[in-house]
Amino acid sequence: MPLTTLLSFTDRGIHCPVADVYIDPWRPVDRAIITHAHSDHARRGSKHYLSSPITKALMHSRLGEDLHIDTLVHDQSVTIKGVRFSLHPAGHIPGSMQVRVEYKGEVWVATGDHKRHTDGISDPFEPVRCHTLITECTFGLPIYRWKEPSEVFAEINGWWRSNAANGVCSVISAYSLGKAQRVMTGVDRSIGPILVHGAVANMNTVLQDCGLELPPWEHITKDTPKERFRNALVITPGSALDTPWMSRMKPYRSAMASGWMQLRGWRRRGNIDKGFVLSDHADWDALLLAVKESGAERVIATHGYTDLFSQYLRSVGYYATAESTEFAGEAGADVQDGTRSVDPPGRPETPAP
Repeated sequence: MPLTTLLSFTDRGIHCPVADVYIDPWRPVDRAIITHAHSDHARRGSKHYLSSPITKALMHSRLGEDLHIDTLVHDQSVTIKGVRFSLHPAGHIPGSMQVRVEYKGEVWVATGDHKRHTDGISDPFEPVRCHTLITECTFGLPIYRWKEPSEVFAEINGWWRSNAANGVCSVISAYSLGKAQRVMTGVDRSIGPILVHGAVANMNTVLQDCGLELPPWEHITKDTPKERFRNALVITPGSALDTPWMSRMKPYRSAMASGWMQLRGWRRRGNIDKGFVLSDHADWDALLLAVKESGAERVIATHGYTDLFSQYLRSVGYYATAESTEFAGEAGADVQDGTRSVDPPGRPETPAP
């Protein structure tokens, strides 16, 4: 089939000109399909949105109840001006979806952010066959290969258990949406209580209202007694690290859960005691597997190591190109976080998740 531009890259976002629909636009448009609720993909200002039900609930919480959002679930589709759109699980965070676009027999897929490891809180990534695949490549270098999550959580539990035995609070930085709930679900809750920052508490409440089951957690307030922190695991956005908000937790040890923790330089810049390599994005092998399983004739790489990843794909026979977007990937989905919180702001959240 001749390759067309069913989707194109514009100064507003990824555009389907036939249907006049944008995917994750970074500027206001009339009609937007949203892959997931992180702030670099879901932005306020467009007239009409389409998303999964969970993403709708998260967007209302983060961006405002006045947004006009229609929903589409897996196995449903909607046709706009002859173009058929459907959503397929991306495995990135709860509610995250890939967007399949079909017109006159041609199929494109925009993955949004995605990962292959199952996390217990998100629907697993679903390979979708297509002619053209638009994929993120945040970690599109061979140096990024993730351990099995069970190994990472064994490391986190060992760190937490050691701290708790010495009466030291364990504070771990993680995205308020997605990574925080993944950490809560993956750790050994017998070690001590799980306490969370207000930004995490807000997301927990929305997700539990959507039916997600989470282990017991406590929202840290001004009334939380100091002794409650002694053997606790505190989960917070990076914006609260090293701020007065943490004074009551002393003595404490700090850590960060992120794919970037694979790089020693990021750990040093984060000024933290410990880094755990836990990402909600596909690693090198998972990116290549997604490309292979899509059967795509053409691959377009976005946000991340786009030039190097597309160059590698060309070297092994794919027709691959790179396109610029305004997505932040794992380095900053929460930097412009719209999460409402009762807790004080601190330093920017980069480089957490």
